[in-house]
Amino acid sequence: MLQTAKGFLFDLNGTMIDDMQYHKQVWYDILTKDLGADLSWEQVASHMYGKNVELLIRIFGPDHFTMEEMNRLSVEKEKKYQELYKPQLKGLPGLETFLEKAKQKTIKMGIGSAAILFNIDFAIDGLQIRHYFDSIVGAENVKDSKPDPETYLKGAMELGLNPSDCIVFEDAPKGVEAAQNAGMKAVVLTTMHTAEEFGEYSNIIAFANDYTTLIPLLD
Repeated sequence: MLQTAKGFLFDLNGTMIDDMQYHKQVWYDILTKDLGADLSWEQVASHMYGKNVELLIRIFGPDHFTMEEMNRLSVEKEKKYQELYKPQLKGLPGLETFLEKAKQKTIKMGIGSAAILFNIDFAIDGLQIRHYFDSIVGAENVKDSKPDPETYLKGAMELGLNPSDCIVFEDAPKGVEAAQNAGMKAVVLTTMHTAEEFGEYSNIIAFANDYTTLIPLLD
C-alpha cells in the first residue's frame, strides 16, 4: 500500500526522531521542580500529547496561567529540550533513505506535528531534511490538535491531495486516532508504545521499529 500512496504525512517527535524521553525529562523537571506540580514520572508521561499550552491547562486548569505565561513556558521548555537533545539528534534508522526513495517515486510529503515550529525547525534543519517536505503543519497552524484531524487534513490540503490518498506515520495512539478521524491509513513506529496499545484503531497498515523495514515496501 505504501508504494501506491500519493502522499506521506509524518509526525515528528517519536516518529522521525526518537526523542520522547528527553521531552519527558524536561517536562518532569519544569512541572515538578519549577512549577510545583505533585506529579509522578508516569503521570507526567500520561499528559505528553497535544500542544504545550494544552498540557499546562490539563495539569493546572484554564485560569492558572495567562496565555502569555504559557507561551513563555512553552518556549523555555523547548529551549531546555533542545539543549539536552542536540548532542543526540539523529533520525530513526533508515529515515533519510526512506524519504529519498519516496521522493524518487514522486510521493508528496509533509510534517504534521503538535510541536511548535521552533522545535520542528530545530529537528529538520539539524537533520538537513527540510527539502523533502512540501507542507509543515505545527502547533501554531491549527486550532485543535490531535486526535482532532485538523493537523492531517491541513497537511493533505497543502499537498493538494485527498485525505484518502495520504498515509500517516505516527508513534502515538492519539496521532493514529487523528489519522483515522481524517480518513487516512497509518503506519506506527513503535518507539514509545507497543502494538497492543493500538488495538482500538482499524486504520493501521503496518508496525515498524524504524524505517529500515519499511524501505522495501516502497518497491
